[in-house]
Amino acid sequence: MTEMAQVTETAATAEAQNSAPPIQVKTLRKSFGEQKVLDGIDFEVEAGQTLSVLGQSGTGKSVLLKIIIGLQKADSGSVLIHSQEITGLSSEHLNEIRKKIGFLFQNSALYDSLTVEENVAFPLERHSKMPEAEREKRVRELLSTVGMEKDLEKLPAQISGGMQKRVGLARALALSPDILLFDEPTAGLDPITASEIDDLIRKLQQERKITSIVVTHDLPSARAVSDRLALMRNGRILAQGTFEELQESKDDFVVQFLNRTR
Repeated sequence: MTEMAQVTETAATAEAQNSAPPIQVKTLRKSFGEQKVLDGIDFEVEAGQTLSVLGQSGTGKSVLLKIIIGLQKADSGSVLIHSQEITGLSSEHLNEIRKKIGFLFQNSALYDSLTVEENVAFPLERHSKMPEAEREKRVRELLSTVGMEKDLEKLPAQISGGMQKRVGLARALALSPDILLFDEPTAGLDPITASEIDDLIRKLQQERKITSIVVTHDLPSARAVSDRLALMRNGRILAQGTFEELQESKDDFVVQFLNRTR
């Protein structure tokens, strides 16, 4: 192959990667013993879009997120992040991929012994060479984004569950990811606080155009923040599309799920 042909091929490959959806999940399967948790999951999330994965407790939604970020391994299938297959990657390469992905855990997963400011600074200290003064400025900007700039010195135990979610989100944004994964972002919150978290997620979508997956059982929240929905049952995606498209489904479970109240 000539040098010019190699350059052309490289450019074509890069263009294909740039045009591919940032998240691609193909025939993903995962079992724990005899329990089949994921049974052939397929979906894509386009750049800047938000997909909410809905379903009853125990349907494998959180396991799906953990496989996407590499915290658990699938039995078969593939996960591509920016066209790169992450299954089978070494820990070193997987950690590089994870830097592009922010993860908001269901319980926020803040470090109890660190202040709000220190929690948000933690990934910057660990994964960047940012000077201390610049790091402090970055942390305060992030906390201001989520409305927590006045609580820098507080410990997680001194703030509410909703405030902990905000701090967890600020920490998830620390390394400027282009993908965000949310595990039950409104779980355990009262309706007003849950609505505030939804508003915050929407604000980030509009301002940063981040590609997101939201795992939730909260239909009003999913409808508020999502471009598309995927409804899981028995380890499979039963239906996916916009809320309006799902409303047209004739499947009894889909109809029942969409018509239930909060």
